[in-house]
Amino acid sequence: MDISVESSQVINGRKVSVRQLEALLAVQEEGSQTAAARRLGISVPVVHKYIRAVEEAVGAPVLRTTPAGSSLTEEGERVAALARSMGHRCETERGFTVCCSPVTEDLTMSVLSSLKIQGANIVVSDDEYNIRMMREDRADIAIIDDPLYLFDAEEFEMEEIGYMGMVLVDNGPSFIRYKYGAQRVAFMYLDSEDRQYTIDSETFSLPELLGSNKSFFVDEFLLTRRNIRLKSAVDPMMLRHAITAIYRKETRNVSRLIKALIARNL
Repeated sequence: MDISVESSQVINGRKVSVRQLEALLAVQEEGSQTAAARRLGISVPVVHKYIRAVEEAVGAPVLRTTPAGSSLTEEGERVAALARSMGHRCETERGFTVCCSPVTEDLTMSVLSSLKIQGANIVVSDDEYNIRMMREDRADIAIIDDPLYLFDAEEFEMEEIGYMGMVLVDNGPSFIRYKYGAQRVAFMYLDSEDRQYTIDSETFSLPELLGSNKSFFVDEFLLTRRNIRLKSAVDPMMLRHAITAIYRKETRNVSRLIKALIARNL
């Protein structure tokens, strides 16, 4: 017997179908509506129709389009994150699954590709959600950016795989908080300096963060991987923090992945 489960969404009382969500995820992953249409085997106008349906439910744009391609707005990121999360929940079988954040996504993907682990999957979300994935036995290992979250994950085995510094872009007392990375560590630094500040917005989107004209923290490694240079108001080493792998048991695949990540000398 072949059983499968699919998940739609209801946004502001309007149903968004599985196919419409697939189109949104495809655009996010391909960076282009044309490439998304090609991947899904449908026409570009149909992709446009699906995206419009999502936007009508959300009540706001879910895509920003430039000559270089398409990326998701913050609202689009939220819809996509939930769609991807529920997609994993609906899987009746799973392979070796690794959780990480956008900060370590490129590194994790590169290492997994080099190890050629059959059936490996990557889930990209924030530390809090990735720990939840571990607790629900939907992942084998999670790469945690913010060491403060480790106090909430003491039931797991842990191993440090490297360290990262953070950049502080100082545009005044009004801050925008990025959803990923060691943000709690960063704002604790401001508190230790008795600095007056307010967190006035939050974003899932790196382009929105960079273009916000507000002050913010972001992991130096994330910028380096994208060849982005920003002047930091403090030495990034002042905000250096551990990157830690958590896992339930040390299987062969877990051991191979940790060794390969450590070898990359974060």
